[in-house]
Amino acid sequence: MDCIFCKIIAGAIPTKFVYQDKEVIAFRDIEPQAPVHILIIPREHIASLAEVPESKSGLLGHLVAVANKLAKSEGIAERGYRVAINCGPEGTQGVPHIHLHLLGGRQLSGMLG
Repeated sequence: MDCIFCKIIAGAIPTKFVYQDKEVIAFRDIEPQAPVHILIIPREHIASLAEVPESKSGLLGHLVAVANKLAKSEGIAERGYRVAINCGPEGTQGVPHIHLHLLGGRQLSGMLG
């Protein structure tokens, strides 16, 4: 088990979860890029967005629904937030386990919208 996120899921790396259910966990990023920076990951190891099979498309919807729920509970839903999925080396994916970044709590820049 070389995947750091799989180690977190297995409890080998102690982490305080801000959300968990049977499919997904969420925790604060250790190097936050915004006042709110939460990682939302599936318990099942899927290396990247490019490797999500069509049969798991519902899981992606669930990840987004969790991001929306957390945005509300973190108090950033009304002012706005970003949900990002990095994919592959040129997409700056640092951990080979699909994950969403929920960012907010300040004016974000760097992306066209």
